[in-house]
Amino acid sequence: MSKFKINKGIGRTVELYGLKAQYLFVFAGGLLGTLILVMVLYMAGVTPYVCIGTGAVGCTLIVWLTFRLNNKYGQYGVMKLAAKKRHPKYILSRKAVFRYFHSTQ
Repeated sequence: MSKFKINKGIGRTVELYGLKAQYLFVFAGGLLGTLILVMVLYMAGVTPYVCIGTGAVGCTLIVWLTFRLNNKYGQYGVMKLAAKKRHPKYILSRKAVFRYFHSTQ
């Protein structure tokens, strides 16, 4: 009977070949999307060389971009960028200045 290594990383993020957290989903989704695109192109009657070229270029771009984002932004970086885009740069207030200092009782 073979012995398997038990995962003792309780509370740690999932990591595969250096990809962490949400980058694994981006990686898997991108490769699956590329596979579906190649299948649709092949079924549409596009020549096999174009299908293979499209698949190779698409997979290369997905792998390169995913590892680049992982190295540049880290584990939670993409989520932080998305949150930063939703955060307002400044807050506008159209009230007159004296109304901020006047107490209403």
